[in-house]
Amino acid sequence: NPLALTHSIVQCVVALCGAAEWYCGGILLKMTARCAIVAAAMLLGCSCKAFVLPPAGWQKTAHNNVLQNSLDDGDRISSQLQRTINTLVTAAALFTTALTSPVNIHVNTNEPAITIEKSQAYALNENQLFISDVWFKVTTQYFDQSFNGLGESGWRAKEKEAFQAVEDTGPDDDELVVDAIKTMLSALGDPYTRFLPKEKYEVLTAYATGGSGKAGIGVQLLEDPRTKNVVVMATTNSGPAASAGVHLGDVILKINGEDMTGASAEVVAAKCRGEQGQKVDIAFLRKDENGNAGTEYLKSITRAQVKVNPIQTQMFTTESGKRVGLLKVPSFSTETVKEMVNGLRTISDDGKLDAIAIDIRGNVGGYMPAGVEAANLFLPARAHIIAEVDKSGAIKGYDADGIGAETSTPLYLLVDGRTASAAEIFAGALQDNQRAVVVGSKTFGKGRIQNVQPLENGSGLAITRARYITPKGRDLHGVGIIPNKETSQCESADSARTCLSNIV
Repeated sequence: NPLALTHSIVQCVVALCGAAEWYCGGILLKMTARCAIVAAAMLLGCSCKAFVLPPAGWQKTAHNNVLQNSLDDGDRISSQLQRTINTLVTAAALFTTALTSPVNIHVNTNEPAITIEKSQAYALNENQLFISDVWFKVTTQYFDQSFNGLGESGWRAKEKEAFQAVEDTGPDDDELVVDAIKTMLSALGDPYTRFLPKEKYEVLTAYATGGSGKAGIGVQLLEDPRTKNVVVMATTNSGPAASAGVHLGDVILKINGEDMTGASAEVVAAKCRGEQGQKVDIAFLRKDENGNAGTEYLKSITRAQVKVNPIQTQMFTTESGKRVGLLKVPSFSTETVKEMVNGLRTISDDGKLDAIAIDIRGNVGGYMPAGVEAANLFLPARAHIIAEVDKSGAIKGYDADGIGAETSTPLYLLVDGRTASAAEIFAGALQDNQRAVVVGSKTFGKGRIQNVQPLENGSGLAITRARYITPKGRDLHGVGIIPNKETSQCESADSARTCLSNIV
């Protein structure tokens, strides 16, 4: 049967052309092979039809139905072959793209072939992948989706710049990678969205959870913005530092002989920690009563497991004879509310109580939910505590449940310029609900909330995910809380009794 023979020839030629295309181009297609297949289909399809063309003057009759059907078959076969081949070619092209993307294809109109080149983004080294992970986390969580006015394209360009900065780096170029990430994040103009080296991430984690995986000396440290020295802001009662005679305001000069000049508070804290029972030699500078440089002294302190920033309680009587129960809250952590409840019980069991004072001077915040939960202890049911506004503008409110709240005893909050973040959430909620009288000086003014999360190499990343507003709709960022009673007699060195003089 001539028609069947032609069909077989067409199938064989198409199969051979397909194999030739696969061999010549591998997975990458060659335009010439594709053209050969299409041309073969068209020519052989036409020859299939021409092979059975009728003689001149032929007319359709019942006797010629077989021949007419053969002609229709030839048309159909040619069309189906072309469609099948085009489909296969398209599928091969998509398959090629999936395996080799991204590619740049340049067509030279003077020659019947194409050239395919890899783009610059075809592969990323390990450092670039690390930067990409940081960029993606910020992109999906950052509260300002204009990215400080950069827009999506501008923010993407910052990632590309960071890629270029570490293009030729290897596994030992950590410093260059960190610099590239810091430069990228600085474009957001947000000091709270930042890369956290391993030691700093560990300190922040311990600060928020109220504990530490390593033994320490029981101090809270702060970097003095004027002198850049690291200063002891608080010591843990009966902790190693307090037992060794370390005082509030002492400056750390050296640790095991290593000069700490210019080191951050996080680095100094990390060097103070170590194995339990080990000694660490620390050189301190104690200023005189006028704040001038005083005496240097050296202490050999044995590291121990200590609780980070526990709440301290005290009772005192004011000049007017009022008995006041004091809670000193140096930070907000996951343990703060439990300690605050225990502290309230302690001062309540100590006899008649005319007022409660909560000292949050120098409290720079910490664990944001703890500030909300602490305010809940002093507010009636359904009182607004805070409203959180995320990147989409959605508002999430936090209200008091009123369960077991202390809502009757007069309450005073002591604040200063270092009171910030979760401590301001606590103070703002109580002030706006007229539950507490705020005493001292204007607070720091940090009205942004961060997510702190680990990265794969042990470092961390802090990302501003939302802003918050107080029950009266105040955004405290850059503004702070103005005390109800401003006084110059409530500096960090002044006692709570001095702060409340002539007030309670």
